[in-house]
Amino acid sequence: MATNKKRINISLPKDLEIILEKLADRDNVPTATKAVELLKIAIEIDEDEIWDKLAGERDTKDAKFISHKEAWS
Repeated sequence: MATNKKRINISLPKDLEIILEKLADRDNVPTATKAVELLKIAIEIDEDEIWDKLAGERDTKDAKFISHKEAWS
């Protein structure tokens, strides 16, 4: 069956393989589905860390504040 999804092959250390399988069994989903879900969460966390770093660099004593309306117009 054809799919538009990108397939990747990864090699997991045995401990991660066991944990991933247990999590998938717990949630009653295929292992690949659980892996995709966890990757999405990891990407969101990574993105949040980048935004937090950027905000920290901009948050200075003499930072200029603008209104919400001004920022989005």
